Amino acid sequence: MHTPSGTSLPVVPAAFAPVLPSRYGREPEPAPGAGVRVTSDTLPGLESVSPADENSVWLHDALLGPHSADIVRYLSLARSTGGPVLDLGSGAGRLAVPFARHGFAVEAVDRDASALERLDGWARRIGPQVAGLVVTHRTDLTELRLDGSYRLALLAGAMVTAVPPARRPELLREVASHLQTGGALALDYTAHQLPGLIAEPRRTWAFQVPRFDGIDEWVVARQVFDLPSMSERITYYAARTGKLSTERVVLTTDKWIVDPERLAAELHSAGLHIEGRRRHRIDERTESVLLVCRTDD
Repeated sequence: MHTPSGTSLPVVPAAFAPVLPSRYGREPEPAPGAGVRVTSDTLPGLESVSPADENSVWLHDALLGPHSADIVRYLSLARSTGGPVLDLGSGAGRLAVPFARHGFAVEAVDRDASALERLDGWARRIGPQVAGLVVTHRTDLTELRLDGSYRLALLAGAMVTAVPPARRPELLREVASHLQTGGALALDYTAHQLPGLIAEPRRTWAFQVPRFDGIDEWVVARQVFDLPSMSERITYYAARTGKLSTERVVLTTDKWIVDPERLAAELHSAGLHIEGRRRHRIDERTESVLLVCRTDD
């Protein structure tokens, strides 16, 4: 993703150069900062990956915390629909806990037990009023079976791209069947222009992780698209430099490229109609799309 006009590319620390991937897929080691791009407030990322270890929590939270302006938009939607709220692919609670702090009952669903433990711990630290509004369920979205009914269901943080296309219609039907009359499903995904993917199937950018413990952490992210399978893989190469040493960590997430027309047809088949669509331009070839869908009855 390109920098805004007039913005300089950051100089990635020299110690990080050996793990910098080449923008064009070649393997020679580039000079620090070469071929690296920066994005401003939207980073596709670790929606379907839990931190690999305790140290990786910083990277995970940086991607799904400060770079998640969608929290305010989803909270505004919840104020119009009311609760209960179903947070699908909740992770460690970046949406569920703020929603509970604002008085909404939330059911949080995720496949990662450690992420749900962090969610519960965060809610308890805030207080019993918040903890009492959050219920967690561990399950994979492809095996989702719901018991409750909801005013708002969320597939936030591009979670819909973590669901295999063949399993997506079943998930949408399950969610739609448990929405109350007039309830809403809100989801977002990254939309790519097909010519752009053909012209540039590999993309690379860099950013610095905000830390406050004396560690300097940089991340280079490599995004590789596979058009025959309509999938993408993002690999994060993180370098953490302290006073005495530098540690390198690699995290990878696999996602599916969304066909907007196919997704719209699946929503319609599930008994949902698209009431609102919001687009946010990421670069000249990519945009983030937020859909708000309502039940037909």
